[in-house]
Amino acid sequence: MSTVIEQPVEARLVAAAPRMPSIPATLSYDRNDPFAVRMTFPAPATLEGVEVCWTFSRELLAAGLHGAEGFGDVRVRPYGYDRTVLEFHAPEGTAIVHVRSGEIRRFLEATGDLVPVGLEHLQLDLDHGLAELMRDAC
Repeated sequence: MSTVIEQPVEARLVAAAPRMPSIPATLSYDRNDPFAVRMTFPAPATLEGVEVCWTFSRELLAAGLHGAEGFGDVRVRPYGYDRTVLEFHAPEGTAIVHVRSGEIRRFLEATGDLVPVGLEHLQLDLDHGLAELMRDAC
């Protein structure tokens, strides 16, 4: 079984202009980092012209489907019937995108099939991680 899930999604960038252009994005989840999800925007879709990847908790994404969540760099909230707003805050500015909630739900279901919610800790090799820390400390 694969340890990584990647799902392309269509994100609509909220801008000052009335037209909201679609930009491609990819949601990804790796069993080896079981608490995190990533949302990646390809270089042509960013102001800097380089790929941008945001990492945040799977729990934040799931909770944001039902109510406003997040206080830091990433914030998620429902918007209307089938949209979810993701806000990405950086020193350079804020990007706000809308994604279909159904796409996020499908992604979260797939991550739950790979690593059930509440059992993420079983994916962590704490003994190996501790040994690596101790080796680096010497």
